[in-house]
Amino acid sequence: MENKIAVVAIIVENPDVVAELNEILHEFSNSIIGRMGIPYRAKKLSLISIALDAPKEVIDELTGKLSKLDQVTVQTAYSHE
Repeated sequence: MENKIAVVAIIVENPDVVAELNEILHEFSNSIIGRMGIPYRAKKLSLISIALDAPKEVIDELTGKLSKLDQVTVQTAYSHE
């Protein structure tokens, strides 16, 4: 499988799912290039971006698991490679 470079944007509006979200990200840590998290306290949510280098199937698996979390929004952008 050919690797893709992708950025996943995650908006977390439910603080109760953060532990589970972190467990999922740890499960895919071999594919993660970097991660940035921004707590936006004024709006009571968190913004997270994840840079990945992985096969599309792995990225899809990760984003699928994240999307199932309550009040979590996930969007993915892929490089042209």
